[in-house]
Amino acid sequence: MSEAVVVTYDEPVSPQEFRGGRSSVKWTRYPSDVIPLSVAEMDFAIAEPIAGTLIERVKASDFGYIDSPGPLAGAFADFAERRWGWSIDRSAVRVTTDVSTAIVETLRYGIPAGGTVVINPPVYTAFYELIDEAGAVRRDVPLVVDGTTWSMDLVGLERAFADGADALLLCNPQNPVGHVFDETTLAEVARLAAVYDVLVISDEVHAPLTHPTATFVPFLSIAGSAGARSICVTSASKGWNLAGVKCALLVGGDERSLAVLDSFPDEVTCRTSILGLHANVTAFSTITWLDDTIRKIVANDQLLARLLRDKLPDAIYHRPAASYLGWIDLRAYGLGLDTAEILIESARVALNAGHNYGAAYDGFVRINIACDAILLIEAVGRISRFLHHRDG
Repeated sequence: MSEAVVVTYDEPVSPQEFRGGRSSVKWTRYPSDVIPLSVAEMDFAIAEPIAGTLIERVKASDFGYIDSPGPLAGAFADFAERRWGWSIDRSAVRVTTDVSTAIVETLRYGIPAGGTVVINPPVYTAFYELIDEAGAVRRDVPLVVDGTTWSMDLVGLERAFADGADALLLCNPQNPVGHVFDETTLAEVARLAAVYDVLVISDEVHAPLTHPTATFVPFLSIAGSAGARSICVTSASKGWNLAGVKCALLVGGDERSLAVLDSFPDEVTCRTSILGLHANVTAFSTITWLDDTIRKIVANDQLLARLLRDKLPDAIYHRPAASYLGWIDLRAYGLGLDTAEILIESARVALNAGHNYGAAYDGFVRINIACDAILLIEAVGRISRFLHHRDG
């Protein structure tokens, strides 16, 4: 990598003004002058009912172990019915520490050792690590992009299934591009999975943050009629900003898939945080806060689109239909393989490097827009000033 050009600004905004006492890695990984828009957590305060629940549990010294979903099964089932019209068998819900653990344990116990797992780049970076951790083999079937419109390569998917894939690790809504797969696409995925007996593990953690312009369809709501084996992994962690309390759900979509979940060691459940369980229970009934948060995210998405149009007109912004993650193509600016590293060093803005989401995405970056609008304005301004200075 060529030596970065460091630009000094008379900055009107200090990122630390927005830290709010947080000690998470998002705010401690980089020097204090770097605007942190990389790690997928929101800067918004958590909902008051959730804070109240946590305080109540602390005051009760309720720090013991759990061995079941308890009230969380019903809380999530009620939310899924109201939000998506998805009727869940509450007896099919299980819990563990987080979505990553849910995925890796499902792969360990749900497919043969050394089995093949299909993913659809660009996709969440942890998927690559989780497949390795489970001792499985990865098969890439990249998404198809036309302009800024993404779709599943169903022909490529069937080819991978026919070649002996054991599982599909589906990301819906898709991180990092924010695409929400439609019912027709998911129905075809389910049909193919049934024909080739492929287990579909659907990571739906960003689903509560679906924007009003899109319709989220839970994979398990259509998998059963197609005869597909399926497991949903999800949590309130993204929708209500609760990653640190460590609780996630798994839902078995059929008897064979539920048997996989029930083959897990007891410790997979017992490692779940009791505080996380209670926080998740409250979250799934805290709808006004969720809707207000989605409105903030949509407003920031609109702001970012205007900022990029005005300040970085050669950038291509793939706007999310769900989540608070934007996907930006900066290849026109010639920043090289690790565009994100250049921007940290030279513009003091931390984004995620595109090539970590798939080998074809050098020059792309992922941006977290769940922040104060002032930080987005400052971040785009810094990048623009750096490029202007670089180009003389």
